[in-house]
Amino acid sequence: MRFVSWNVNGIRAAIRKGIDTYFESFDADVIMLQEVRALPEQLPKDWSWPEGYQVHLHCAEKKGYSGVATLSRSGFESIETGMGGIQDKGDTEGRILVTEHQGFTCINTYLPSGSNKQERQDFKEAWMDEWRAFITPYLTSEQPVLVCGDLNIAHTEDDIWNPKGNAKSSGFLPHEREWFTSLLVDGWTDAFREHVGEGEKIYSWWSNRGQARVLDRGWRIDYFLLNNAAAACIKDIRIERQGGIDVSDHAPVILDLNF
Repeated sequence: MRFVSWNVNGIRAAIRKGIDTYFESFDADVIMLQEVRALPEQLPKDWSWPEGYQVHLHCAEKKGYSGVATLSRSGFESIETGMGGIQDKGDTEGRILVTEHQGFTCINTYLPSGSNKQERQDFKEAWMDEWRAFITPYLTSEQPVLVCGDLNIAHTEDDIWNPKGNAKSSGFLPHEREWFTSLLVDGWTDAFREHVGEGEKIYSWWSNRGQARVLDRGWRIDYFLLNNAAAACIKDIRIERQGGIDVSDHAPVILDLNF
């Protein structure tokens, strides 16, 4: 089965830039999008989601902000939003979509960014702790569980082009990186790093400033985290930089599992 995770940086802009072509080329069973930034009624009147998929869109209350969407060829057995915690507050920012499918579970996540101001960094860190506790019970599931999305953290120096220069930047702070390590200690597998190995500096997001894309000065902040049942099924995973960043500042992450 093929799974895709992609921060589209606004679905309306992505539509104008030709995202439909990528939906077709993926030939994916499940597509999970982050930063959709649109309510259903804000989508173009002459546009529709790709044929053959059931779609659930979990929007932020604030128009033009955040939001996630999951598309599935096989449909959904159940759908839940948010994690029900103190920081979550009903998930009004549209950051978590949990979908149960026949034989597997997907947790589509858009983790907050802390880059704007300290208040948001504090919110991000409290949210991180709550989210870690929320996903932990899924580790023991006998069926595959896929946690995916834009987690707004580059874990190691392999995941960022300039680790020294970004040592004090939100998304690469020492305690953020330690928190990510704790996810792996808990038992989650970083599918990309597990498959590709250490030392490979391949990124999934590039700043719009300077010539970051041209010079490949990026960060890997988009992930698939797998429980043991899913990790045992890894066939292939790649970050589709070629073409993908014509649509968004993030490249799609494509995961193939043998089940």
